[in-house]
Amino acid sequence: MASGNDMKAANDTYSGFLTLLKIGTIAAVCATAFVVFLIA
Repeated sequence: MASGNDMKAANDTYSGFLTLLKIGTIAAVCATAFVVFLIA
């Protein structure tokens, strides 16, 4: 586990990771829908 001062940095990093994961998931869904639309 991160100690004292490192917890703020760890939380910021994790928050950024979750944000990136959410945006990436939405982008992947949009790209998949677009490709399916092109094929159909």
